[in-house]
Amino acid sequence: MTEQKPLTRPAAKLTHAGALVALAAAVARAEEMGVPQNISIVDDGGNLLAFVRMDGAKLLSRETSLSKAISAASHRQPTSRLDPALELKLAIASGGRLTNLEGGFPIIIDGVCVGGIGVGSGKGSEDVDVAKAALAALGAQI
Repeated sequence: MTEQKPLTRPAAKLTHAGALVALAAAVARAEEMGVPQNISIVDDGGNLLAFVRMDGAKLLSRETSLSKAISAASHRQPTSRLDPALELKLAIASGGRLTNLEGGFPIIIDGVCVGGIGVGSGKGSEDVDVAKAALAALGAQI
């Protein structure tokens, strides 16, 4: 007789409270830099947990911030590391939800990806700086 394999497994999950901590840290850093941003935070399944469009942030960057967060969470790596040769194919295959634009990072805590953050409206380096402030506030891998 074969042994029954487990039907479930425990999983760490990013909470709404955790998402708000990250969001507050990102907003504080963006304000400090004087760069209004759109900031999206998703769970490991790409579901939106928190979002803010700061006063003055670019309207279209609202969507790119979410795409960055989803891309980072689904690929478990910063968006800037996604293969540029696949950019158009990724965008088409995902309905525009996957991108390799800078500013998206997975939220990895204790070696487990619990979500993603996407920041958009500034220069790529500014988006990255703001996202890293959020990761630091959570004690996540940077």
